[in-house]
Amino acid sequence: MTLSEVAPGVRFMVAKVKVAGEMGRRLADMGFTEGSAGEMVRHALLRGPMQIRLRGYDLLIRRGEAACIEVLPYKGPGSASCIEIAPKADPHR
Repeated sequence: MTLSEVAPGVRFMVAKVKVAGEMGRRLADMGFTEGSAGEMVRHALLRGPMQIRLRGYDLLIRRGEAACIEVLPYKGPGSASCIEIAPKADPHR
């Protein structure tokens, strides 16, 4: 999924930045590097910019830039996986 598809309040981890050149360099300077964890704060109305919290900073980026960033759902530090899987209930208990 891309960052432009993430709903407000959802945490994510950057998997890949799919753009090179000046825009890719600018996104990397802002902290969008592989493995960085962040949170979608909110979307502006009428497909405007998106507010993202990344590495302790609040950033605003355009949806076109966000569409160039692949992300994974992120549970938090210390988790075995980026994707939360609910444990199965033991029927014998």
